[in-house]
Amino acid sequence: MGSRMRETTSARPGDLPAWLAEPQAYDPPRDRDAFIARSMLAVTSVLAHFRLDDGKATRLSPSAPVKLLVGLALILLTSLARNYLFVLVMLACVLVRVAALPSRKLARVSAVAAGAAALSFVVMLPAILLGQSHSALLVGTKVLVSVGIAMTVALTTPFNEITAALRVARVPSLLVMTVDLALKNIVTLGKVALEILTSLRLRSVGRNRDKAASMGGVAGVLMLKTKEAADVTYASMTCRGFDGEYVTRRGGWWRPVDAAWLVALAAVVALFVYLQGLM
Repeated sequence: MGSRMRETTSARPGDLPAWLAEPQAYDPPRDRDAFIARSMLAVTSVLAHFRLDDGKATRLSPSAPVKLLVGLALILLTSLARNYLFVLVMLACVLVRVAALPSRKLARVSAVAAGAAALSFVVMLPAILLGQSHSALLVGTKVLVSVGIAMTVALTTPFNEITAALRVARVPSLLVMTVDLALKNIVTLGKVALEILTSLRLRSVGRNRDKAASMGGVAGVLMLKTKEAADVTYASMTCRGFDGEYVTRRGGWWRPVDAAWLVALAAVVALFVYLQGLM
């Protein structure tokens, strides 16, 4: 130590001491962080599917209650259809509507709908082996159409309008509030979890032989953040005088284009009845 002090005092101003300029021989052993990487990828994919700011209505879009009614009715008719021609007509309508979406939303709808259809096709493989290929094709097409309709409604409707549409449909306020807070908190807590995992990955030096403790710490911090978010939400709702009741304006949601969408829905119902042989 004394020699280092003498070297420091004898060095010229602005020069580094010799002992400080010596290279460090520390070479930490490599560790696998595949678990953290997969966790971050999973959280990121969940956040991508739960984006709540994607919905944007156009001038020709119906109001949220009518859009929700039309979407549910079309999914129900497609599920009940036994005539494959009606399913193909619905598939053509869905493809035309999806083609008008922006490229990013078009990619999301196509990926989710194709994945669901492929999964249903795999589930129906025994039916194909038993000679019921028509049933497998019918079920797969129905899933493709239904998921396409649901994704299109979700991606073209702002989230607050969906909440208002549920109240117009006389859905209990408690259920609406539960869904509303759950979806918003999933996004918020997902971002917090992603930040914690990123900080854990950046601060991990060398080999960590107790990964369970690290992930337990991540879960503990996330639980504390959840409690803090719940307390803040409760306090803000109390300060604003929220009593748990979602109030919507009567008739304020109606648009002139809604009449055209209801007429189109009536035409689809008539086509369904005609092709099913009920007339």
